[in-house]
Amino acid sequence: MSQPADPADQPAQGLKPLPMVIFASRWLQVPLYLGLIVAQCVYVFLFLKELWHLVSHAFDFSEQQIMLVVLGLIDVVMISNLLIMVIVGGYETFVSRLRLQGHPDQPEWLSHVNASILKIKLAMAIIGISSIHLLRTFIEAGNIGGPTATNYTATGVLLQTLIHTIFIFSAIGIAWVDRMTLGGTGKGH
Repeated sequence: MSQPADPADQPAQGLKPLPMVIFASRWLQVPLYLGLIVAQCVYVFLFLKELWHLVSHAFDFSEQQIMLVVLGLIDVVMISNLLIMVIVGGYETFVSRLRLQGHPDQPEWLSHVNASILKIKLAMAIIGISSIHLLRTFIEAGNIGGPTATNYTATGVLLQTLIHTIFIFSAIGIAWVDRMTLGGTGKGH
């Protein structure tokens, strides 16, 4: 007489109505990801507009002005990268597989993405974006109290530095909690 198979080893034959509705609700996120793609298009437009501004004024701008515009372009690219991580990684993790295995353009990080890794990558991207903003602030804030006007105050620069530091500690905290959750083995990374 054979033993009955463990129900956990059997593939799901069909879901009951409530679990089926709950599981299908993940598709409600699709309009959110499509909206982020529209936001990505806006960032491409912003990048091209700023690039044109830089090229058309290249002979008029000072070195500092060129550096500020270039930092703005880098900022747009980093935010765009963040959008791609959220769109592709979030869809792959929370909605449905993209089935890109073997595709020559598959992002390297996508093959081992999960919610925990995505969280850390997003935290690092936010720190990178914050770093660019802080660098721009430091460059522009060099004129505080000087003859040329600046949009920054000493308090504003201090607060921005404090916020950036909080971002860094938050990312360290997320990574630490992730490491504790994995039992310090680093599996999945």
